[in-house]
Amino acid sequence: MTPTTKQKLTFDQFLEQCPEEGFYELVDGKIVEVRSTRNHDDVANFLLFSLNDEIRRLNLNYVVNNTAVIRTVTQDGTEQGRKPDVSVIDRDVWRSNRSDYNALEESIELAVEVTSTNWDDDYIDKLGEYQRLGIIEYWIVDYLAIASREYLGNPKIPTVFVFLLDPDGKYKCTKFRGDERIVSPTFPELRLTAEQVLKA
Repeated sequence: MTPTTKQKLTFDQFLEQCPEEGFYELVDGKIVEVRSTRNHDDVANFLLFSLNDEIRRLNLNYVVNNTAVIRTVTQDGTEQGRKPDVSVIDRDVWRSNRSDYNALEESIELAVEVTSTNWDDDYIDKLGEYQRLGIIEYWIVDYLAIASREYLGNPKIPTVFVFLLDPDGKYKCTKFRGDERIVSPTFPELRLTAEQVLKA
């Protein structure tokens, strides 16, 4: 008797079967719960509120939230459902179907991931998926300096990484640390230092 392999879920099946309570992603065809520490949430919420303040101050045509799930695709074509810790979305895209759930198949303006113990998801898997989707700006906030020295240097220092798509559709990275002001094309007037974010 041959063992049966459970069928991987598609993105649409994930949306149908995803529990209503809690936060989940579709990873390798399985529904995976996303849980975070209070410290992680503090950093993510600080950014969410800061970016929302900037949107309101300048009356920008964006919405910012922490619930949107985005359909991405792996290098081998597997559908994923990713929930960035902070998403900045074109308001017209977000409101195009307001009765719909929080799932998007279009690219968003800016995705932020606050790194936790599964840091390689953010630095490798999500980076590749967000690049393929065409998310122009992607931040990794490594407030614990948890990634490898390959990314953080030696000694490892808490860092905000800002990845921007170049004309060839590849991410180029800039690192921000300490009192360096984070430079964001999506929010060119933003006055946030790396330290303000990392120590939120």
